[in-house]
Amino acid sequence: QVQLVESGGGLVQAGGSLRLSCAASGRTFENYNMAWFHQAPGQEREFVAAISWTGITPYYADSVKGRFTISRDNAKNTVYLQMNSLKPEDTAQYYCAALKKSTYYSASRVLSPTEYEYWGQGTQVTVSS
Repeated sequence: QVQLVESGGGLVQAGGSLRLSCAASGRTFENYNMAWFHQAPGQEREFVAAISWTGITPYYADSVKGRFTISRDNAKNTVYLQMNSLKPEDTAQYYCAALKKSTYYSASRVLSPTEYEYWGQGTQVTVSS
């Protein structure tokens, strides 16, 4: 089992920044490829960004490219999402997730929530206009 706990959400004005953190415990965190998703009320859970266990190969949704940066610190068992130039449409619950070990880490496979084995409880991000 891997337990994931997100933090860092909050209320921010448009154009502002937030950094989300996802702290992992349990089984070896560094062996997992990780991702962030978000879900707005009444909407499906959507992919935001993913990072390989080495931290070398990130993927981003088109809507956040150039604004968000995913990173990880395996020594601290933590993955981060730095969010800059926030927009009201970024408002959502943000979740971190650990990709199933059986799933090949690729640009297409990281998009689907069904490819993930462990999820955090989420942290709310609200961007006011």
